[in-house]
Amino acid sequence: MTEQPRTAILFVCLGNICRSPLAEGIFRSVVAERGLEDRFEIDSAALGDWHVGHAPDPRSVAVARRYDIDISSQRGRQVGPADFARFDLIFGMDRENVRRLCRIAPPEARKRIHLFLDYALGRKEEVPDPYYEGEDSFAAIYWTIREASEALAARLAERPGSARRSGQASSIT
Repeated sequence: MTEQPRTAILFVCLGNICRSPLAEGIFRSVVAERGLEDRFEIDSAALGDWHVGHAPDPRSVAVARRYDIDISSQRGRQVGPADFARFDLIFGMDRENVRRLCRIAPPEARKRIHLFLDYALGRKEEVPDPYYEGEDSFAAIYWTIREASEALAARLAERPGSARRSGQASSIT
């Protein structure tokens, strides 16, 4: 039996301490629940460099832990040139993340950059940044990301191979 190629997914936000590490942890949990962990490579990164090497925000860690997801060992890192070659799908948590990613990405990688909720749920909405908000905001984005992760896992489980490798990155349905 031939091993199926893994789909590499990168979640990106501004600092890689709130939304994107939570998305990485939730999506990992969702694919594990479905027995699909061998089909995906999952990571998260920041556009900025001010939290490189730092653990996720304690509020993200706490909300994840509440649902038996441990993201405490993740460390912030910044998006780099190699990410645009490595990842099949790159999800910005908000429109500004997507704009900035498209500005720094090589032209051939831009078709793999998407607004997370738009791609996963068909909603032209952003995952709001909870950094300056209270714990309730972290709980709210947990559920938003969970819903999108469930939809994304279902969508990607239906198709063979990876987006980039199969040449279908811009038209995956």
